[in-house]
Amino acid sequence: MSEVRIPLVVIKGRGIAHRQPHRFERDARTPFDDGWDSLASAAGEEHEPPETEVRWEDARSAITRNDSPDIGFSLGLNPYRGCEHGCAYCYARPSHSYLNLSPGLDFETRIVARRNIADVLRQELLRPGHRPGPLALGTVTDAYQPVERELRLTRAVLQVLHEARHPVAIVTKGSGVERDLDLLAPMGRLGLAAVYVTVTTLDAALARRLEPRAAAPHRRLRTIRTLAEAGVPVGVSVSPQIPFLNEDMEQVLQAAAEAGATRAFYQVLRLPCELGPLFRQWLQQHVPERAGRIMARVQDLHGGRDYNADFATRMKGQGVWAELLRQRFSKACARLGLDGPRQPLDSSQFRPAALRAQRGLFD
Repeated sequence: MSEVRIPLVVIKGRGIAHRQPHRFERDARTPFDDGWDSLASAAGEEHEPPETEVRWEDARSAITRNDSPDIGFSLGLNPYRGCEHGCAYCYARPSHSYLNLSPGLDFETRIVARRNIADVLRQELLRPGHRPGPLALGTVTDAYQPVERELRLTRAVLQVLHEARHPVAIVTKGSGVERDLDLLAPMGRLGLAAVYVTVTTLDAALARRLEPRAAAPHRRLRTIRTLAEAGVPVGVSVSPQIPFLNEDMEQVLQAAAEAGATRAFYQVLRLPCELGPLFRQWLQQHVPERAGRIMARVQDLHGGRDYNADFATRMKGQGVWAELLRQRFSKACARLGLDGPRQPLDSSQFRPAALRAQRGLFD
């Protein structure tokens, strides 16, 4: 693979500012500072953010199945590929390589929307061999990213699940989940729905750089409160934990508990494939004085590498710092009442006959 150097820039409202080549490309482009961006920043100038492009795709399947022992669900569904939130640390960025798109800027500006996802889901739930279980919605990219406000693919999926009384679990940074309370609240009361809101940090300035198009931290806490008051079981994800960057885990957990969260979980930063160099570049742009310390500790968590795919350690890490992090989390959750047993979602109410009746209206 040959290497082409490109200027290193920062784009307002975007997590990664360049289209880094994916791992299947023949040429590699390496960002560098050519001086012009530094002059522009000194003059108060900002690069105009590129607009988000949406490409439609017809889904051939809706439900994905997972048997990884360190993941707490076996069924998943993603209405979108790519995510406009633009989180610099997102472990899903390398998935854009399979679309011949960059895991960098393309991942957050070139979104693939699966327009028939709800219809395909309906067909799959009607199959005689379908065994209902908690379906994780938005397992790769956020189901409530900004384009969902207009496209409403996630809502269409929820409507199918609501009709069928099929259990669903959601993890999101998007306040748009509040729009669907008319579906989630009754499902929550029946033990069919739970939502986790990710709050990475309470530091709004850091969140703006780290997760540029996700809801602000205080807005996510309001979402937790709104969901809890509506009767939806709600928890908080304090993920990913990034050494020497978002060090306010206890404060996040306390704020979430005060807002109504009743459970919590965390994962450590993991940097598979192209994400390693992408995140290093983000560190050099935003916190260069800490970049070396952060990456050294990240590698400590993964046995001396950016990422270790071992099921036993990839989510929580290994070594001394991983153990200290586990203790901090456990003590905070015990103090705040976030360590109670999880109430499992109910799969016994599944009624595919309701989907057959609904489909019959259009036959």
